[in-house]
Amino acid sequence: MSEKIDKPAPGVKRQSAKAAAKSRKGRLVAARPPKIPYSADEIGEIFRRLAVQRPEPQSELEHTNSFTLLVAVVLSAQATDAGVNKATRALFAAADTPQAMAALGEDAIREHIKTIGLFRNKAKNVAALSQALLDRHGGAVPNDRAALEALPGVGRKTANVVLNVAFGEETLAVDTHIFRIGNRLHLAPGKTPDEVEENLLRVIPPPYRRHAHHWLILHGRYVCKARKPECGICVLAHLCKAEVKTTDVPAELEPLPPGPPPG
Repeated sequence: MSEKIDKPAPGVKRQSAKAAAKSRKGRLVAARPPKIPYSADEIGEIFRRLAVQRPEPQSELEHTNSFTLLVAVVLSAQATDAGVNKATRALFAAADTPQAMAALGEDAIREHIKTIGLFRNKAKNVAALSQALLDRHGGAVPNDRAALEALPGVGRKTANVVLNVAFGEETLAVDTHIFRIGNRLHLAPGKTPDEVEENLLRVIPPPYRRHAHHWLILHGRYVCKARKPECGICVLAHLCKAEVKTTDVPAELEPLPPGPPPG
């Protein structure tokens, strides 16, 4: 994941009339849906193929419960999942509950995660959010966006991941991979992560929204890479409208049964 540790800025700069936006429930929402070069059937086929490729996608951040998931996502801001996992194995062995983490303390947390970028501020946030969970929520991770975003170090993307992975909600956290795919494929163009999130949720068929977050992240991480997309192994090659596409021939994908999306 790629998310700033500090809270999102409370204000949004005024945009031109063409890019006008309005606020809804504390988030940026595009005034009009952008025009995209895909039909509803094509979009459905994109996500059907991603679903066949990875029927049960999982987060690559190692965790054992909703609390360790929350901590791992907070630590993943501007860091790789592999780097976070390397640091959290020992950290979570020492403390995998808010009580244990608060007792461990900021100094010890910092020692465990000093290989991760911005580790000092992250250690401070992990210690503070652990205490906040004890003080405000009885030690439980809340299934509520506002309550999550009120925790130290937790922004919209972190809340989206926790709500999706821990609680099964149809949320979509836009990291650098999803932001790139939304714009590169012209599937959900937007100038900000909030705009891409809003536009993706407009077009993703309901049966696919639960796992769309992971499908798109994994596709961006391993196939539609930033510098050089691997079009030769892409199952979406014949559907993709990206200018950088190098082939129209989709990779083999077995099985690929016809029929309705999963219910």
